Amino acid sequence: MSRIAYVNGRYRPHRDARVHVEDRGYQFADGVYEVCEVREARLVDERRHMARLVRSLGELRIGLPMPLSALSVVLHETVRRNRVRNGIVYVEITRGVARRDFAFPPPGTTPSIVVTARSLDSAKAENTAAEGIAVITLAETRWARPDIKSVSLLPNVLAKQAAREAGAREAWLVDAHGFVTEGASSNAWIITAGGEVVTRPADHSILSGISRAVVLDALAAKGLPFTERPFTVAEAKAAREAFITAASQIVQPVVSIDGTPVGDGRPGPLALMLRREFHRHAEFT
Repeated sequence: MSRIAYVNGRYRPHRDARVHVEDRGYQFADGVYEVCEVREARLVDERRHMARLVRSLGELRIGLPMPLSALSVVLHETVRRNRVRNGIVYVEITRGVARRDFAFPPPGTTPSIVVTARSLDSAKAENTAAEGIAVITLAETRWARPDIKSVSLLPNVLAKQAAREAGAREAWLVDAHGFVTEGASSNAWIITAGGEVVTRPADHSILSGISRAVVLDALAAKGLPFTERPFTVAEAKAAREAFITAASQIVQPVVSIDGTPVGDGRPGPLALMLRREFHRHAEFT
């Protein structure tokens, strides 16, 4: 079956889905995006993803091209047309098409919107979680507002490529003070030798992950203590467990950092429990 994309009001075959050459997303990375997990053909945490989308648009002063109720219909319809049962749905909104100029285009310029959906291999994801992933650490080189889910992702691309070339699945970014901020496409977590679950506060230095919020809800429901504070690379390497969270990965155990085993070098029990429990605390639409 050929894939279908929604582009500025029309559903098109994926091969014919195009944006204008002067779309500001293409020329300036002047836009934002969201990725929702699809599970059993339903969207996971759509409400929270859409709230973050609205926030990102507001921070960049980009208008919402349609009411959220209409956008919800488009998201679900794109999932349906692509027959996605387990996978992701992606939405990108840019400032629109205008003559190339760094300043904002004239008032009334219509924002552009693209929605796509695709299936992911659930069995492969479970096998990866059973084995755990390796991460490397790199210096933080992103702009100062990674809390905005912008399509300007070149530093993330370079970090992901460096991880791949090192035989790892993710790169953890490290700020000038030696503290881990987050992964190139995920939030970072550790469980200390004393059993403290730690993740960095969701301030302007990281993206406030939706999967991160679900895990915090799961921890609270289980009565497990957690702390939102920065942690160093050295602390992470000495941790009992580590894991990442992201919409496309849920909870993924980390078994090595820069080649150093985390704990006994195998997925930890708490990370695996949080992965099993994750969808009990998520919302479905």
